[in-house]
Amino acid sequence: MKKIYILDTNVLLTNSNSVFSYKNNDIVIPLKVLEEIDKHKKRQDGVGVNARNTIRILDSLREKGNLHRGVRLGKGYGIISVRSFESDDLPKDLDLSDADNQIICTAITQKRECGRRKVIVVSRDINMRVKCDALEIICEDFAIEQVVENTEDIFSGFKKHLVDDQLIDRFYSGEDIMLEKEEILLQPNEFVMLVSNQNEKKSALARFRNYNLPITSVSDPKSGVWGMKSRNKEQMFAFELLMDSNVPIVTMIGKAGCGKTLLALAAGLEQVIETKKYKKLVVSRPVQPLGNDIGFLPGTLEEKMKPWLMPVQDNLEFLMGDDKITMELMFENGTIEIEALTYIRGRSISNAYIIIDEAQNLSTHELKTIITRVGENTKIILTGDLEQIDNVYLDATSNGLSYAIEKFKNHELSGHMTLTKGERSKVATLAAKVL
Repeated sequence: MKKIYILDTNVLLTNSNSVFSYKNNDIVIPLKVLEEIDKHKKRQDGVGVNARNTIRILDSLREKGNLHRGVRLGKGYGIISVRSFESDDLPKDLDLSDADNQIICTAITQKRECGRRKVIVVSRDINMRVKCDALEIICEDFAIEQVVENTEDIFSGFKKHLVDDQLIDRFYSGEDIMLEKEEILLQPNEFVMLVSNQNEKKSALARFRNYNLPITSVSDPKSGVWGMKSRNKEQMFAFELLMDSNVPIVTMIGKAGCGKTLLALAAGLEQVIETKKYKKLVVSRPVQPLGNDIGFLPGTLEEKMKPWLMPVQDNLEFLMGDDKITMELMFENGTIEIEALTYIRGRSISNAYIIIDEAQNLSTHELKTIITRVGENTKIILTGDLEQIDNVYLDATSNGLSYAIEKFKNHELSGHMTLTKGERSKVATLAAKVL
């Protein structure tokens, strides 16, 4: 028997095509949900995109029939309808002015009208699911696209590999060392620590390209990168990827204080100012309140963006030291651009080194939109912390950054590094461990 799925607002704001996720079962959109979606349609982020797309989908269906009576979504799909509720169905102790309660009442009305058919509320809101359960209404979470089941399964960019003691000696002597797929499974641009199976203190750091090429040694540049030297092997690996123009897509994740943004900026300044591989350094980050609040802040766009980009500014000031005049000149002549992510989506950027900070707050759709803006001779860096997601519609396994890491890991044009060690200060490192 066909089921009836009642979609909460947050489901449609997560994925506007969610109405097509239930095959030949029927879909009910509560009237209150349309009101909620309308409040988000002017936002300039992924939520706004989904709100507008949802309205367009429903409008196109409206032309095929009456949405109250129901319209078939297409061949092989069920019927979608927009329905309200009967006030008599309101359970005791529930406030009808609350949007969630109106959606629950719509489900109760559908249960009463549809008899034996199973009515299921779909919501990403945990409290909504708890309330439904208390009222004996079947409720489930929306199954969003997850590239991995757990964060522990996300590609780290680094492996340890036990080898014979003599192989490490041969590697250090300059001999070409080839790794076989049968002995260790590696992705392009993945890093390997060769560890002696006779003496665990004897090791070598190497970078893997593919199984047809020998592994290469990894070390810090003698002069550092923009005067910076790595403080651990993970930072060394990160610099290796950041400084390689043959790897135009680099992703980095790590906890606060591990240095991911600082490393990306240092490599960017080195390649824009010193080696001139790229013409400009472009820095941006998603700002969750941007779509709603930024327009109400006083001043120009630069002044509005300043509070959200202060972490980037702090890192730039650290790297430039006392030479603030030079930094101001680079901002004035366009060598360094700090851009609102909203406006990057409409550009085609060439000959640039782009850093997207806090990329864990991007949806997969937003990430695709941004990366497709990348033009010739452009390198894009995505950094973020999977434990600090501010977007209520995303989690650690469904955000754009996790998606990019997993989708790009088997391509030679990309590289990834997970930074685990905090290097900001002893206090910050201690806080990350014990708090």
